[in-house]
Amino acid sequence: MKDVCVAAVQMVSSDSVADNLARAHALLKEAAAAGAQLALLPEYFAHLSDQGSYAVAETFPQNGNASPELHPIQHALQSWSAELNLWILAGAVPLLERPDGAYAEGKRSRSACLLYDDRGVLRARYDKMHLFDVEVEDAAGSYRESASIEPGDEIRVASSPWAEIGLSICFDLRFPELYRKLASAGAEVFVVPAAFTHTTGKAHWETLLRARAIENGSFVIAAGQGGQHSEKRRTWGHSMIIDPWGTILAQAEEGEAVITAQLSAATLAKVRQRMPLLSMRRIP
Repeated sequence: MKDVCVAAVQMVSSDSVADNLARAHALLKEAAAAGAQLALLPEYFAHLSDQGSYAVAETFPQNGNASPELHPIQHALQSWSAELNLWILAGAVPLLERPDGAYAEGKRSRSACLLYDDRGVLRARYDKMHLFDVEVEDAAGSYRESASIEPGDEIRVASSPWAEIGLSICFDLRFPELYRKLASAGAEVFVVPAAFTHTTGKAHWETLLRARAIENGSFVIAAGQGGQHSEKRRTWGHSMIIDPWGTILAQAEEGEAVITAQLSAATLAKVRQRMPLLSMRRIP
């Protein structure tokens, strides 16, 4: 690993793709101006609706060249990366196709975390594996992501100039076995773009994030949605950047925000040397 300045971008997205892209662009400019070399956007950054994102889902250009007409979200991400000289992790982009080019079944899309380098080249894709089908004591009452999203089935560790990055999305956070597999595959940093509800976020967000960092000796960058999106939808926010010892390096509150922190290679090496959890496991 090498030292790197990273940013977590917190948003309060709506069902307007155009408005959300404008806000994301402005916040990424802020992150770049603050010195960030790698920035994470939250889940549903481009479109957050109680009806899901199938209506705005894009095809996945197999040649990597997104067009503004057919792939406005992906084209924007490619353009911003090159414009800002910034590696961008796009929290979740709704895609109609699986990585192999086959379409998702039914009227469902894939929720994909995409990594673009500072030239606008797509470097990695991860499709959300664990879907939010739960009962919650809030205004919505229940959530059924599987009605509009098809789950992925492959983990992904992406290479960057600074670190190996384990990709995940939101509800994945509650499944520690995923992060252990990512760490075993070489991940030094975990990213968690999310849209935790206000109720579940208040109860569990910080605890789960710090646990994933501590138990794997890894940095965690978590970018959340944070505010009132509709009459029934309120998200927790409190985006965080956490070191391998579980120390919170930066944290937002609610509302739009950009937080940054320096990830130290020396800190990672020190924690993993003094507490080599990954090599001490007795259960595979």
